[in-house]
Amino acid sequence: MTEVTNERSAALIDLAEIRGANALPVVSFDRHELGQILRVYGRMVSAGEWRDYAIDTLRDRAVFSIFRRFSEMPLYRVEKNPKLARKQGAYSVVAAGGLVMKRGHDLALVLRVFDKSLKLVED
Repeated sequence: MTEVTNERSAALIDLAEIRGANALPVVSFDRHELGQILRVYGRMVSAGEWRDYAIDTLRDRAVFSIFRRFSEMPLYRVEKNPKLARKQGAYSVVAAGGLVMKRGHDLALVLRVFDKSLKLVED
């Protein structure tokens, strides 16, 4: 707590209440979900297909972006969007061009899209 004083009175301000009021809720991957994603990521890194990743926690969704090289646009994005949980499923894999490759309610089933031999075709 911090004490604020002025000439007239002293008041105590609970900083935890102020910080809690300003905190924005975000969507994130839980430990189990992140473990599933990192298993697939590790397999593809060891195969030489992927080299870098980024995790974004936003107000409406969580995104795990996968890169071939760190300076490029992501090859794939694994997204968790709780608003779609009852409709199409909260999880999706999106390709670089925005094409939704797989969507569903079960993350393990959605990540199976990477079980196929996906190869990057370079011009």
